[in-house]
Amino acid sequence: MTATFAIIGAGLAGGTAAATLRAHGFAGRLLLIGAEPHPPYERPPLSKQYLRGETTLEAALVRPPEFWVEQGVECRFAIAARSIDTQRHRILLDSGEELPFDQLLISTGLRNRTIPGAAVAGIHYLRTVDEAAALRDAIAGAGRAVVVGMGFIGAEVTAALRDAGVEVTVIEPLPGPVYAALGPEGSAVVEAIHRDHGVTMHFGERVEAFHGNRRLEAVTTTGGRHIPCDLAVIGVGTVPQTEVVQGTGVTLDNGIVVDEYCRTGVEGVYAAGDVANHFHPGYGRHIRVEHWQNALKQGEAAALSMLGAGRPYDEVHWFWSDQYTDNVQVGGRLGSWEQAVIRGDLERRRFVAFFLDGDRLHGALAVNLGRDLRRGLPLLKANAAVDRAILADPAADVRAARRAG
Repeated sequence: MTATFAIIGAGLAGGTAAATLRAHGFAGRLLLIGAEPHPPYERPPLSKQYLRGETTLEAALVRPPEFWVEQGVECRFAIAARSIDTQRHRILLDSGEELPFDQLLISTGLRNRTIPGAAVAGIHYLRTVDEAAALRDAIAGAGRAVVVGMGFIGAEVTAALRDAGVEVTVIEPLPGPVYAALGPEGSAVVEAIHRDHGVTMHFGERVEAFHGNRRLEAVTTTGGRHIPCDLAVIGVGTVPQTEVVQGTGVTLDNGIVVDEYCRTGVEGVYAAGDVANHFHPGYGRHIRVEHWQNALKQGEAAALSMLGAGRPYDEVHWFWSDQYTDNVQVGGRLGSWEQAVIRGDLERRRFVAFFLDGDRLHGALAVNLGRDLRRGLPLLKANAAVDRAILADPAADVRAARRAG
C-alpha cells in the first residue's frame, strides 16, 4: 500500500519538508495543509524588503506555485487543521474534511502575542504577508508611529518606518533593543544605530493604553508618557502554535518537544521549525529556535527522518537582521564579553565578537562583518579550539584559527 505523508503548517519548514520528500524519492500521497491562503513563503523579507516595497510575495516563495502541482503535492491552503487523531491516523480540518496520514509533520510555527485593548484602526501586527501588506499601505500615509517592543522584528520595522520618513517612538520593557538575544553590549550597538537615525526610544516601560475613537490617536505608557501617533506596530513576542496536537499524547513544553531526529514521543509524528523544541546534541539540551535558517534546515532534516534516512539535527544556529544599511548576524551561543575576542572596530560598528570558553569557540556576533562570522560557523559547530591571535586579526582568515586537538 502506498503511504500517505501529511504536513500541517505550510511555511518555510513545511514547504521545505515537502520539497525534500519529493527530491529524495517519496512517491506516495503528500498533503500540505496551511491556514494562510498563500503557498509557502519566507518571512524575513516581510519586515524589510517587502515592507519597503522593494520586492514582491512571488520573490519570497519557497517554490513557484506550479511546483506543487508538478510534484503532485495536494495543497490545502486557507484551511486550518483543527485536530489530529493519532490512534486513527486522521486529520480534521476546519472545513470538516477528514484526511488520513501514515506519517505526520507538524510545522505550524508561531502566532503573535497580542495586547488587550489594542483594537482601534491604526494598530498593526506583523507575522503574515497579508499583515505586512496592510502595514505597508498604512506607512504610506503615516506621520508618527509608535513601535511597541523592539526585538529583531520591532527593530527592523522601526528602520523601515524611518526609511519612509515616519517619526518613530519605541516603547520597550527591557533595558535595550534586542536585549534578550544580544545582551547589554550588543543591544547598545543596535540602540546607537537607531539613535543615529533619529528614533526616540523609551526602555523599561510598557504601553498602558491606546487612545482614539475610530482611529489611533495616541498611546500612554507606564512611565506616564502621552505619545501622539497615527500608527502603532506591536511586536511583543510570539507563542508556538501547538493547539492541533493538544490531547494527542505529544509532549508540549515551550513548543512541541522532539528528539534530535525531529520525532515526538508519538510514533509517526514529527515536528520542525519555530514550533519545535528540539534536542540539540551539541548543546546537550532542548532548544527552540525562531529563525529562517533553522526552519529551512530542520524542515529538510525532518523529511529525511520521515523517510528513515535521518541523522541527528545538530546545525549551528545562525541568523541575521538588516537595519538601515547595517547588518547584524549571530551564530551559536553568545556569552561573556569579558572573554570575547574582538575582530575589527567596535567604534566604527564593523566587527565580530567571538565568544569562547577557555580556547573553544561557541558563539559569535557580527556587525557589518558577516562574512567573517560565516567563515567561523564550522568552528562553532565543532566547538573547536582556536588561536585567539588569528581570530583577532582582520587580515587573517578566520578558518585558519582552528587548532589541532
